[in-house]
Formats: sequence, structure tokens, C-alpha cells
Amino acid sequence: MAGLQAPAHRVGQTQRTPVSLPPRLLGIRSAARGLVSSSDTIRAVDINNLVQTVLIYALPVLFAITIHEAAHGYVARALGDETAYMLGRVTLNPIKHVDLMGTVLMPLLLYFATGGAFLFGYAKPVPVNFARLRRPKRDMVWVALAGPASNFVQALLWAIGYKLLVGAGIHERFFLEMCKAGILVNVVMWAFNLFPLPPLDGGRVVVGLLPRRLAWSFSRIEPWGFFIVMGLVVVGVVSRFWLLPLIDIAYRLLEFLLTPLTWLLT
Repeated sequence: MAGLQAPAHRVGQTQRTPVSLPPRLLGIRSAARGLVSSSDTIRAVDINNLVQTVLIYALPVLFAITIHEAAHGYVARALGDETAYMLGRVTLNPIKHVDLMGTVLMPLLLYFATGGAFLFGYAKPVPVNFARLRRPKRDMVWVALAGPASNFVQALLWAIGYKLLVGAGIHERFFLEMCKAGILVNVVMWAFNLFPLPPLDGGRVVVGLLPRRLAWSFSRIEPWGFFIVMGLVVVGVVSRFWLLPLIDIAYRLLEFLLTPLTWLLT
């Protein structure tokens, strides 16, 4: 894995109607929109709904993408590779991480083309030269895990914000929906990026954990990995057997971590 590597961290959001998730999941409606793909219905685009959705999701998505990518660069720098830092990618400035096509144009085009039934986007991948890491094979795992870990922490912070707003008697719909969106976006990014196929973060973790010969063979999938993942998303394999189970686990874990706060507010 020597040389300049650029993991492609993609955020997949697909949606099926209806989606059955446990009702206790922090009040997020069964509309876990953006979780599972569907070609059953194509709804007419409602401009008002589009504007509301953009306003509610804009800040959570920007934070989710920016901190995810910066986390990769920060951990890589801490472990010996300053490639991302020298290129200005270890920053919380979203402009450095937003890809015009992948973060803005593609999601909007897909929204209009499918009536919101299928959404997908990605950010600029953070460049990491694994050969410069102090212990490349081991450190590759930590660099890869940094992004999804940052998303889980953000989901927890948004959940805390939601609980505090409700506990304080603040029922302003916009802020509550933004907190729900922040939880959902980050949990989806956490789960999707952990899918064990390169170039996603989970695939990098697998490469770092496998014996060298198997790791080298597995890493050769990377040039076609993105297309394989997208194919599995379209046919529903990723959603049914990976995203939904991990998302359920994530919400259960968030509820457990929020138990002390819940007790304090009741």
C-alpha cells in the first residue's frame, strides 16, 4: 500500500417506503429517509419540501463531511504522514472538503431525477501516504477508523442536543428536525463507510487486519470496489444486510449512552 493513496469516502443515502425501524429510536420518524434504496415509487419533487430539507440537512451534512475527512488527516498526521496537512486538508473549513460534483450537484440531480427516492454523494477524499506512517499496516486501520468514529461522536452530540432541547421545553420544529437530521446523517455515514470493501473505510480496516498476502490480494479489488458497492446498494443488499442492522445497533447504543442524561431530565 505504498505511494499516495486516496481513500474515497462516500455517503450513500437511499430510501424505501415504508422503513420499519424501532419507534424508540430517539423520536426519528420511520422516515429514516436515506437509508434504503427503492425503485418502486418516484414521487413528484415538491419545491417547498426540497427547500425545507436542504435548510434542515445543510449544517449537519457539512459538519459530518468536514469532520469526517479532517479526522482522517489529523490521525494520519499524528501517526507520521503529513500529506493531508501539507495540502491543507487537516481543517474544519468545509470548502476544503466539499466536492462540487459529488457533494452538491450529484445529490441535487438525483433528488430531482428520482423525486427523493435515491440520494448519493461524496466528499473530496483525503490523501494519505500509508508508506509514511510509522507502522503502515497497523496505522492504516486507525486512519481508516477515524472518519466513522468522528461520525458516531457527532451523532451522539446531535442526540444530546435533541434531548436538551426537549428537556428544556423547546419545541421549535426546525431545531428539533435539524438534530434528528444530524443523528441520521452521521449514523448513515458511520455505517456506510464501515462496509468492508475498499475503497471505503471498512475495506481499509480489513486490508490492515489481514495477513500481508491476503491483504495484498484483497486490496486489488479497490479499482472496482466503488462500482461493486453501488451495485450492491441498487439491488438492496447493502441496505438490508448492512446498513439497517448497523443503524439499529447505533441507535440502541446511542440510547444506552444517553441514559444518564435522560434520567437527569426526567
